[in-house]
Amino acid sequence: MSDRRDPPRWRGRVSTTLALIRANPTGRLALRIIIAVLGALVVAVGVMLIPLPGPGWLIVIAGLGIWAVEFHWAKRLLAFTRRHVHGWANWVKRQSLPVRAALGAVGLLFVAGVALISIKLSLDIDVIAQVLHYFATH
Repeated sequence: MSDRRDPPRWRGRVSTTLALIRANPTGRLALRIIIAVLGALVVAVGVMLIPLPGPGWLIVIAGLGIWAVEFHWAKRLLAFTRRHVHGWANWVKRQSLPVRAALGAVGLLFVAGVALISIKLSLDIDVIAQVLHYFATH
């Protein structure tokens, strides 16, 4: 029995549709432009969301996946990213519970710091000063 599953049927349909579009020179150019613009928009939104808590990097990788449909360099970069993310995840899984807890704590502190800095720079609200003031007055 094989460990690999058959690809979903929709993937074959998408491949067939893309092959039909690429068969025509005008369709090939239009597809490249559409993929380039759509991927750029998704990557741009992801880059804007990176400083905020949430899926900024995931959105950037999704945009890279869109580009990988049409651009070989993006496919190589996506494969590189996947290898390193899987390598990191496997390394973390092999670590003891205290090490994983420490990594999680560092990650949470980083996200909290980015969130506090983002709030300070974008909304001009110093959350730490507000909290300290609240505790001092109550």
